[in-house]
Amino acid sequence: MAEVNIYYLEIADRAQHQKTPPNPGLRVVEAEVAQGKVNRFLYDLIGEPWQWYEKREWTIEQWEAYAGADEVRTFIAYVKGSIAGYFELRKINNDTELAYFGLSPSFVGQGFGSAFLSHAIDTAWDWPQTDRVIVNTCSLDHPSALGNYKKRGFSVYEEKTIEYDDGSGQG
Repeated sequence: MAEVNIYYLEIADRAQHQKTPPNPGLRVVEAEVAQGKVNRFLYDLIGEPWQWYEKREWTIEQWEAYAGADEVRTFIAYVKGSIAGYFELRKINNDTELAYFGLSPSFVGQGFGSAFLSHAIDTAWDWPQTDRVIVNTCSLDHPSALGNYKKRGFSVYEEKTIEYDDGSGQG
């Protein structure tokens, strides 16, 4: 077991967004046709290094229902034709949640993260009836994740620590 710190963050006013200019090498496209298998692939590709586990056991039917829900939108980032990352937005009442966000391991550390996050934040605010953009991250995530969120204007509104079974067999 390991302790994991979870950080819940928000941008409550669009003016708080500290934008990073777009990266000309990064192209972001909304996946307007829902395909659960694509969302599953992206979740695994981006999330595996950071121990995203909540949806690993989902059936394809669960993925299809999730990806096809009206309150979920998926965006894929490309660099030179290759998948560089993705984010999912999820509408929860008048909050727009950055439900998943990340870069493919091949593109981490190449200067895409800040611009990609700014794009995600702008896209979230552009979704009608958005009063607040929210995201959560944890101590298992990339070491720069929390700092990047804060630099873009997010502030922590809640923190908690949980026990996580890291598979080490250590208690």
